[in-house]
Order: sequence, then C-alpha cells, then structure tokens
Amino acid sequence: MRKKLFRTMGKYRAQFISMIVMIALGIGVFVGFNMEWYSLEKDVHAFFDQTGFADYRVISETGFSAEDAAKVAAIKEVTAASRYLSVGTAVKGNDDTLALTVSENMRVSGILLIDGDAYDKTSEDGLWLSDRYARENGLHLGDRLTLIYKNLEITGTIKGLVKAGEYLICLPDATQLMPDYSSFGFVYISPVMLKNALGTEYYPQINLQTTLEKKECTEQINRALGKTMLLLSKDDTVSYAEAMGESEEGKTMGSILPVLFLAIALLTMVTTMHRLTAAEKTQIGTFKALGFRDRRITLHYACYALTVGLAGTLFGLLLGWALGWYIMNPGGAMGTYLDMDDWSLYVPPFVWVTIAAMNLFLLLIGFLSVRTMLRGTAADALRPYSPKKMRSLFIERLPFWNKLGFGTKWNLRDSLRHKSRTGMTLFGIIGCTVLLVGALGMNDTMSAFVKLFYHDTIRYEMRINLDTETITEEETAALCEQYDCDRCAKMNVQVADQSVGAEVYGISHDLVRFITGESRFVTLTDDGAYVCERIAKDNDVQAGDTLTFSPFGTDDRYTVRIAGVIRSLSESIVMTEAYADQIGFPYRTNILYTKSVEIAPSEQIINTHTKQSIIDSFDTFIELMNVMIVLLMLAAVILGIVVLYNLGVMSYTERTREMATLKVLGFKDKKIGRLLIGQNLWLTVIGVALGIPAGIGVLQYLLVALAAEYELSLAIGSITYAVSTLLTFGVSLIVGWMIARKSRKVDMVEAMKGQE
Repeated sequence: MRKKLFRTMGKYRAQFISMIVMIALGIGVFVGFNMEWYSLEKDVHAFFDQTGFADYRVISETGFSAEDAAKVAAIKEVTAASRYLSVGTAVKGNDDTLALTVSENMRVSGILLIDGDAYDKTSEDGLWLSDRYARENGLHLGDRLTLIYKNLEITGTIKGLVKAGEYLICLPDATQLMPDYSSFGFVYISPVMLKNALGTEYYPQINLQTTLEKKECTEQINRALGKTMLLLSKDDTVSYAEAMGESEEGKTMGSILPVLFLAIALLTMVTTMHRLTAAEKTQIGTFKALGFRDRRITLHYACYALTVGLAGTLFGLLLGWALGWYIMNPGGAMGTYLDMDDWSLYVPPFVWVTIAAMNLFLLLIGFLSVRTMLRGTAADALRPYSPKKMRSLFIERLPFWNKLGFGTKWNLRDSLRHKSRTGMTLFGIIGCTVLLVGALGMNDTMSAFVKLFYHDTIRYEMRINLDTETITEEETAALCEQYDCDRCAKMNVQVADQSVGAEVYGISHDLVRFITGESRFVTLTDDGAYVCERIAKDNDVQAGDTLTFSPFGTDDRYTVRIAGVIRSLSESIVMTEAYADQIGFPYRTNILYTKSVEIAPSEQIINTHTKQSIIDSFDTFIELMNVMIVLLMLAAVILGIVVLYNLGVMSYTERTREMATLKVLGFKDKKIGRLLIGQNLWLTVIGVALGIPAGIGVLQYLLVALAAEYELSLAIGSITYAVSTLLTFGVSLIVGWMIARKSRKVDMVEAMKGQE
C-alpha cells in the first residue's frame, strides 16, 4: 500500500504539487503575517521596559521646577517620574538636526547602551548619541560634536552609542513618515551639561510611569500641581502609537490575505481529492474485491490528504519564517522604521492550533472523499465512476440557444455539469485579480497622496521654527517680511478628553494649502475654523456645527463654528488669525514658511527644516512599498497559475472521453484546444468583472483599517485596471495553452473503452 501511495502521487503529480504549493502559500502567509505583528509587540514592549518608556508626559512651556517633579512623584500610583527635555538642535558644519535630550531620572525615558561608556549624569561634556545616526554619518566613540541651540554652541565628546524607547521611531515631526538617520537623530546629555550650557535649568516636561488611567491621572496631576495641565499619554506619542499601529495593521493583514490563500487551498483540496478518488474508483473496487477492509482502504486514501497537508505545512512554515524575518529584521522592512536592539521572532500560540486543525480537516477531506466510493458491494465499486446525468439547461429552451456555436454550447454544459470546478476556477481568478488590483491600486493611492500633500499643499522650501520665549511680534513680522513668509501658531488643545493640535495661520504668499475630503483645495475663511476628518468623525460634527476646546494650562473654553472639514496629516483644528482674534483665542507665531533656503542664524530661530528633507525620507518608504507590490503581484500570478492549472488538469481528466469522441468525429487538435482555452477565457471574463470591484472594496477597507491616520483617499488609475486585467488574462491563456497541449496525447481507444 505504501508503494501504491507513492505511485499514485507520481501519476497525479501535477495535482499533488499544486495542492502542496497552495497549502504552503496559505500557511506561509498565515504564519508570516501573524509572526510579524506578534514578534513586533513582544520586541517593542521588551525594548520599552529596558529603556523605561514613559506612560504619560506632563507638558508646560514655562517649564517645571524640581518641586513640581517631586509633587508628581509623590502621587501614590506613580512609580517613577523625571523632568525631561527634548529640543531640536542643529549640528555645526552641516544641515543635520539632533534632538537634544535630558532625563533627570534615567529610569524614565532612558537609554539602552549599545557601545561605549555607561551614562554618567554628572558628565560635563559627554554625548550619548544614536548609534544609527552615528553609523549613517561615520561618527565614532571619542569624536567631538558641536550642537547649536538658539545661537548657543554645546560641544561634547561621544562617549556612548545608544538606543532609546522615546525615539523608537525617530521623526522630526508629523510631516515626515519615515526616519532618515543621515539627517536626523537624537543625543542624550547630562543635567549638569545642560545647566552649564543654558546657565539655568529648563525642563518643559515631566515624564512618569504609572498604572493610572488617563482621566484619573489627569485629575491627580492637576490636583498636585494646582492647575490644569496638558497630559499626553503614550498613545499620543509617535513611537508608541505608530508601533502599535503597525501591530494592528499586521493583525488586519493576517486576517485577510491568509484567509484568501487558505480558503482557496482547502477548496482546491476538496475538489482535487474528490476527483482523485473518482479516478481511482476501479482501484478502490479492486482492493475491496481482494478482501481489503473499508477501514484500511479509507486510511490509505486519507493518507494522500495528510501527506499533502504535512508537506505543505513544512514548506509553509519555512516560507512563513522567511516572510517574518524579511519584515522583522534590522535591515528589513520594519528595521528601516523602528530602531531597537532585539529582533527575535515569535509565533502566536493560536497559529499552531490552527495549523493542527487544518491538517485534521485535510485528513477529514480525504476520509469523506473515499467513503462515498466504498458504498455498496465490490462489484459496485469496480464499476468506473460516471458523471451525473446532465439535464437540459433552462437557457436551452430560449430562442437564442440554437444560434450559439458548438463550442459555446459545449462549454456551458460542461461548466454547469461540474459546478464545483467552475466555482473554484472563478474563485482563483477573482483572488488573482483582487491581489493585482490591491497591489497596484495601493501604489496609485500612495503616489497620489505624496503628490497631493507634499507637492501641491506644501509649497514652501523651508520651515523656520521660532523661539517664542525670546522673539517679539515685531521681530516675527520683520522675519516674515525679510523672507516673504507665511506664518503659523501651533499649540495643543483639549477636545473632550482628546489632545489635538490648534493651528492659526496667516497666509499671504500661498505657501501652505488645504484640501477637502474630495481632494479639492479650499481657502481658509474668517467665518469659522476647519477640522480634520478624524476630529469630525470622533466628535460627530460637520460644517455648520460648533466645537468647543480648551487650551492646556488654562480653564478657558472656546467655541468655534466649523466652516469645513479638511484632510490633514495631524489631528488639528485650523483657523485664520482674523478668526482667532474674533473669538479671542490667544496665539504666538512659532513657525514660518518660506521659499528661501538661505536662512541667517538668529537667536530667535531654534532650527530649520527643508521640504526636500521631508520628501527624501520617502525614498526608503517607496522602495519598501515597491518590494511589497512585486511580492503581491508574484503571489497573485502564482495563485492564478496553480489554481487554474490544477483545475484545468482535472477538467482534462474528466473530459478525456469527450475529447476522444470529438477526435473520432473529425475535430482537429487545434479545434479541441480552442474549446478548452475558450472555457478558461469565458470564466476569466466573469472572474475579472467580479474581481476588480472586489479588489477596490478590499483596498478601501485596508485604507480605513490600516492608514486612517493619513486620511488617504482611494486613487486607482486606468493603467492599474489594464495591467490587472491583462495579467489575469495572460495567466489564463498560458494555463489554457498548457492544458490544450495535453489533448494531443489522448488515447482514443483507451478513453472510449474506459467506461465499459
């Protein structure tokens, strides 16, 4: 029986190989995507624990005293607290920027030493620099580095190369999507060095660790400090929110793509095992006539399904590990986004349970497929399998039926006789089209997003960040006139219990533009404020409604009329200076936008950022996206070829007698081949017609589920539809041609006598 097992698998090797490939793809994608998000969560949380990532951040522009920090630390549920500073500083000698960081208590918002000396809180010239920034810029331990902050020069020696949880995702601001360590990084210095450089202490944050919920923590801190404070949770930070967002995206992808592949694999298995046992019916009858028990025969044929399942599982696990490693390694997709030390891979426990259950289900498929063939006596089993009789179709009674050609009638009857095979073929074509439309449509959507936000709305070349503590309104006006600037005042406000941004614009040079949900440009008016789509959705408001917010640090409340809803990279309320003056909302300009790229150093300028540096950060992002698009397209083509070829071979096997009959009647091989290809093409037409809208729907769901924070708008070009359609038809034609060639090898005598 063991020899029979391998002989039969060799005879039907095309079907068995295709089933193994489908199961390997399904399990590989399932394991890979779930390994990615699960490993990400475990590695990120371990890294946050190592570096003391803060649960909350209390913000005050005027700064906190040591007594303030002591009051916060004295709250019963607070386990640790630290005054904290993070400001952008220019690197002398180039255009790079480093986030100068100080944490008084390194148990909170601390660092992980990678190389060099341990952190010394009394050091007067020590720099603990981001190891990624150092590597990208050729810096080493012992090198001297000078930072410029408000015209102050801070010079120190690199004593350690580190990583930090606060900079897990190292971005200068919300306008940049991907880290660029060649131009931006972070550096920690000691409180002593900070005081020596500034001549005073200045800490605008208190970072703390606690198990309190945000509402209760806010009440406790306000009570301890005696005023309303701006409190940001870790969910409001880029490092935590984006990392957990990546995890959620992985979960979503792990519940969509693997389901598609596994569903097709299992359905293919059901269809193939039924056809296999049908083709082996005479062999089954022979076993029965020779005295083999039904249980032994059932076990033998169930082993086919189990062998396929185990082989597919083995290759699938290897593929899944490779996919997980490709995403989760220091040089992989996540390694370009996250900066942490440990990239261990973990598999969620439910994955093993699912794989075991799937193999048991495959065993059940094999059992059920052969059980129907064992009914009756040995003589019944020895009779060859006969397809069910075909009744007249309803459409055959319609007037146009007789006008149809022979090939059309033949293929229609065959498709309806073998509904499961036809359904599986359609399912495979739809799956192929969905993947192609989704992959290419995402490329179109992201290209449109980059063009809209970073070329059409951002029309400045340089952004100047001002020091609001020292600059006066007259000096701000002078800078605006000198560099032909548009200006903005950005601050944080509270809407309900949510922290959002408030932006007050003075636009006179059209350097900053705004867009609606329909991607139309809108000019800010003086009769109301504009809110982003996320704020509008969270607060259930629209144009014409009102919204109330309160600046942090005060008990003042302001109610604004909503003039419109816009798309934005950050959650923000936008208004003109005239409207802010009208409602009495206080603001201080802290950002200038200009087309000039040559900005003279000034005590009132903290730092500058070029538009080009933001756009350059997309290079890595686009490269990663292109790789994923190629992989998805490759998966779509493999899916189409494997499914269509497997089902095409089944179709050929089932219709051998019919093809022999056609040959006897004088049909040439080319004519028979065209009949076989024609059926594939008709099914492809239907599959593409259903797959394109399905692909659009899946992509729209993914945009909402995975990228809501970017407020993406679906954009699919005509080239995407054309390429998706042509590739799908190309796959169908190639497979149809491969099957059609088999018709030349039909043994007419054997085929015609097989049923007798």
